[in-house]
Amino acid sequence: MTDFAKLLEAEIPRLRRYARALTRDVTRADDLVQSCLTRAVAKQHLWQPGTDLRAWLFTILHNQHVNEVRRSVREGVTVAVEDMAPVLTVQSNAYASLELRDLEAAIASLPQEQRQVILLVGLEGMRYEEVAVILDVPVGTVRSRLSRGRDQLRRLMDMDNDGEARPERAIDAAAAQRHAAAGVTAARRRAAGSRAAA
Repeated sequence: MTDFAKLLEAEIPRLRRYARALTRDVTRADDLVQSCLTRAVAKQHLWQPGTDLRAWLFTILHNQHVNEVRRSVREGVTVAVEDMAPVLTVQSNAYASLELRDLEAAIASLPQEQRQVILLVGLEGMRYEEVAVILDVPVGTVRSRLSRGRDQLRRLMDMDNDGEARPERAIDAAAAQRHAAAGVTAARRRAAGSRAAA
């Protein structure tokens, strides 16, 4: 095995973790990593020894993912419900699993630019400068996207600034929904009564 191949092999777990977080699908993630590695081997002559191989590989993976997303949007890719069934099931009394599921859904709902920065900084522990190189944006843009992404995640997870969930807000929201539903029902009854009177 060549030195380059050994260096590539050492980065595979990180690439897989990032790809799985991006795609939320093990098979698609493995395909994405395979595509990334194939491209890296084919373009090996472009990498300069001594430079950051991980950043170079993550850049390739990022670009491959962007191309895949664009292609799927053009082609209108759909997913069968039976393929998603194992992902949709939840263990009973698994509060931590539910929180993790909610966090995953919240991250998935972020705009692509914010999600990528959150994953690279938060999941992979990369420095802002590394993320800027991978995404080909200024460091200030990375900081801005990270800040906006974290704020949005806090709102989506209904957390205060200390990172603590606020159950009273969830209760207030549920009460507001019930109140609104009762108001709609009452309005419908009044409308039905006035039609009957006419």
